[in-house]
Formats: sequence, structure tokens, C-alpha cells
Amino acid sequence: MAHTQLKGIKILLVDDEPNILQFLELGLMNEGFEMQTAADGMTAVTAAKSFQPHIVILDVMMPGMDGFEVCRLLKKTEHVAIIMLTARDEVDDRVKGLTLGADDYVVKPFSFEELLARIHARIRNQFPNLLGEVTVGPFRIDDRRKEIAHHDRVLELSPTEYELLKFMVINHGLVLSKSVILDKVWGYDFGGEENIVEVYIRSLRDKLGDKEHRIIRTLRGAGYRVDAT
Repeated sequence: MAHTQLKGIKILLVDDEPNILQFLELGLMNEGFEMQTAADGMTAVTAAKSFQPHIVILDVMMPGMDGFEVCRLLKKTEHVAIIMLTARDEVDDRVKGLTLGADDYVVKPFSFEELLARIHARIRNQFPNLLGEVTVGPFRIDDRRKEIAHHDRVLELSPTEYELLKFMVINHGLVLSKSVILDKVWGYDFGGEENIVEVYIRSLRDKLGDKEHRIIRTLRGAGYRVDAT
């Protein structure tokens, strides 16, 4: 599990199911986040004004004001990253949420590790100044020094290798396709070949001593996944 040195990163958790609310609140507090919860949409909108969260984890299906309306209102007035919680088969929900300004979504049921990875990704992308040193399993990422250590050994990385490994470690456990990696690390306007990803993955494996591909795993036809255990 990731342990992050945080500078007051605040999360507002919105869900009308008490069990989910309690479980996620405790888990995220243990990770070091400053937490506030709301069980309905109106309370969430009011809480956001006073609490001023960096991230809102927002359930779609709630009585009264649903998650879509909350998302629309918050994106109008608050500088906030919104992660929507959606039902498994509701593709329309995800499309609608993203259209209204949601930054990401997690499909129920989900693992706590997946949600945590997506939270870290939002922080990295939208609030990078709040993210100092992050430890994920045997990895330690120091964004100020642009250093990554593996089992306390600082790796000699080029700037691109650093960004690639950081992106994969922060999103550990998730399968990352070549196109997603190219978009997030090289930029959407990158005009080169997709096999550049393979070249850099090979270099990272060499530097990690990952001869058997147990740290950076290849999933045929899908992409790559970092196992941070």
C-alpha cells in the first residue's frame, strides 16, 4: 500500500451508503488524507464550499440531487478533481460524468488499491505541488529531486525514464496500454512510433534488475503493469 508524505491533501467523500462511506473514510485517513464525508448531494455542495477539498469522490446514484448535478455545480465554482463512482454496466453514466467535467471514474465494485492509485494519479496531474515523497511498496519517489529508489537504491534514470517509471508506479496494479503511456508520458501530440514504449520499458527493466519481468509485467495485447510488492 502506498504511503505518501502529504501536505494537507483534502478529500470529500460523497456516498449515501453508510458502510462504503465508513470503510473508505477510515482507509483514506490511514493513508494520511484529511477527510470529510457527505451522505447526499446538497450536503456535499455545502461542504465543498467550506472544506475546499482537492479531490471529491462522488457516487452517481443518490436520492435527491444525484452525482451528476453535484459534479456540474462543483465544477462551476470549485478548483477540484472529481472521481465518480459508477455502476458496472452503466457506460452512459461514465460518458455523462466525463462530459460534465468529472476527471476520472471507478466502476463498482472496486478495490481500495485501485481507488488509491486513481487518487494519486489525480494529485500528480492536477496538484503536483502537494505531492512530495511517495513510497509504494519497494519504490520511493522523490518528485522534488526527480529521483526514484528501488529497495533504497537510487536508480540512474533519464528524465523520460523517470516520468515513465513514476507514472507506472503511481498507477501500480493497473494495466496501462501503450497508447495511454504515450499520451501521459510523451504527450498527446507525440508523432513517433509506439515501440518507443518497449525500448524504454526494456531500459527500465535493466536498471531494476528485472530479468524475469516480475516488477514490470507485460500483458499481451493489453499493456504493462507494475507490481509494487
